[in-house]
Amino acid sequence: MSPAQNPTPESTDPDPRPGRLTAAAALAGLEGLALVVGGAYMLVMGPTGHPDDRSQAVTGGVTLIVLALLPLLAARGLLLRRGWSRGPAIITQIMALPVAYNLLQADSLAIPGGIALAVVAVATLVLILNPETTRALGITGPGGIREPK
Repeated sequence: MSPAQNPTPESTDPDPRPGRLTAAAALAGLEGLALVVGGAYMLVMGPTGHPDDRSQAVTGGVTLIVLALLPLLAARGLLLRRGWSRGPAIITQIMALPVAYNLLQADSLAIPGGIALAVVAVATLVLILNPETTRALGITGPGGIREPK
């Protein structure tokens, strides 16, 4: 069978995933990946580098990796169009905004990181709260009334 005769799951889906939903999932996944990388860095540098407190570095690394689960699970849920994933995705972005603010208050190389985090958090919130995304996730309006398309 040629690829033209074999329908893909996207072509048989009556309502394809909106680009906004895919972009929101990608940004949430990017945040989760950044947390995993930061946590792994702290775990490696704790015992091998010269941290102020080795146990604090290890604890911080483990904490970042555990915190990475929330945006990674949300990203997976958004890609699979699961309605439950919107809540964790929104919570992740709301938690990221004060972190970005604190990074912006630093007098160091953390300022560009704060700018990037703020931009990603706001963009992801806008994408997740978009009515098209809400409909794609099957989230109903107030009173259980389904929003019109």
